[in-house]
Amino acid sequence: MTDNDATTASKDERFAAGMAVRRAVMGDNFVDTALAKAAGSDGEELQHHITATVWGSVWTREGLSRRDRSLLNIGMLVALRATEELRGHVRGALANGLTREEVTEAIIHASGYCGAPAALSAMKVAQDVLEAELGPKKS
Repeated sequence: MTDNDATTASKDERFAAGMAVRRAVMGDNFVDTALAKAAGSDGEELQHHITATVWGSVWTREGLSRRDRSLLNIGMLVALRATEELRGHVRGALANGLTREEVTEAIIHASGYCGAPAALSAMKVAQDVLEAELGPKKS
């Protein structure tokens, strides 16, 4: 096996591992939709790259649980004002064991560091997901 073959095998293995984690966290529908939207477009290679590197190399590392990674992602996505990405990651956070209250508290906590406009925008998206996944909040 040449070095190039080893690199390809490693990338293929990372992609397969990444796809498994991505589907477990984000759900099959989310992943299938993202891949279908990118299929045959300039973004298709980016989807493969992100699956192999972010999901297959970062999310598979030891040291943090998926739950912890989801909590971190909420804060980072609030800071980046990446509300469309946040939508999927709130669903993923619920799948990884975060509660409605913890998602809300993460956004409130982020407001102190990222500002009210970023947190308000994030909360709109999170609220949509929380209601879709868990129903309306009970008083």
